[in-house]
Amino acid sequence: MGKKILFLLLVFISQNAFTQNNDKEAILKLLAAQVEFWNKGDVNQFMHGYWENDSLMFVGKDGVTYGYNKTLANYKKNYPDKAYMGTLKFTLISVEPLNKEYFSVIGKWELTRSVGNVGGHYTLLLKKINGQWKIILDHSS
Repeated sequence: MGKKILFLLLVFISQNAFTQNNDKEAILKLLAAQVEFWNKGDVNQFMHGYWENDSLMFVGKDGVTYGYNKTLANYKKNYPDKAYMGTLKFTLISVEPLNKEYFSVIGKWELTRSVGNVGGHYTLLLKKINGQWKIILDHSS
């Protein structure tokens, strides 16, 4: 009986680790796609990494913005063209599961631009929604 329980425990642990690795890989792909779309100047495609919902939260230097559409509008206002968008680079510091539904990502962002370089750090909270990872909270400074 003890060997059976140990075996089942090992199977559970290995399946959980496999799932977390797949989830982490999916999140890394999401972030890489965001960089790719940003660098093409496509803010609409960049936003596909975010939860398309009025409860999306974006925290920046001007405070909290609620909602996908308002966040998209702010991106378009603050980065009106390729000169302001520049070339985006993410440097990941931490990508960690919080549980089966949530991941935390901490990183650094940099924009190399003809109008002057900018950068900072970000903390993302991602949630698995309908089988896809989406950013539900973005705190960028």
